[in-house]
Amino acid sequence: MTMNIAIFQVIVLIFSAIIHEYMHGWMADRLGDTTAKDLGRLTLNPIPHIDPIGSILLPFILITTGAPFVFGWAKPVPFNPYNLRDKKYGGAKVAVAGPMANLAVAIIIGLLIRFVPFANTDMVYMMQIIVFVNLLLMVFNLVPIPPLDGSKVIMPFLPISIQEKLLIFEQYGMFLVFIFIAVGFRLILPIIYILFSLITGIT
Repeated sequence: MTMNIAIFQVIVLIFSAIIHEYMHGWMADRLGDTTAKDLGRLTLNPIPHIDPIGSILLPFILITTGAPFVFGWAKPVPFNPYNLRDKKYGGAKVAVAGPMANLAVAIIIGLLIRFVPFANTDMVYMMQIIVFVNLLLMVFNLVPIPPLDGSKVIMPFLPISIQEKLLIFEQYGMFLVFIFIAVGFRLILPIIYILFSLITGIT
């Protein structure tokens, strides 16, 4: 991976993660909770969303160690589930809004790659990076382990006893995420590649 490509991946990653987090706040706001807006987080301005570990340290480590891809996240947008009008499914709706925003970006850019004849191959490659990064964020965040969005999406459909256990595990969230990145990340890569191929038509 050249340095220019790595830097571009980081830029795409940061802005894609910001879109992801913005949509969490937007959905919460639509459902009656103004926490994100009140804290100045309902914005696409990257500065309030930058996470020192997920947006800076982890991408830097991946670049300097020659990793085949760059990964990270933005600072989670806060919301108060008690303010949501939909008490049962509101949290799930807020959680799924982020991954669905990444899917929408991937589909829009992917369909351009598939159906618009671009003469500039470098531009096509950069667009492919945008699609891949957004699919990566979507699939990764839908993994049902706390504190990822997937655990919150399935929460309302689980028995109360299991919900309580997931809430306990959430306090070890960052530890669980790093374990998954180290051990289980390769399990979701085939899903990302399949979606990438379906959307872009590139195998």
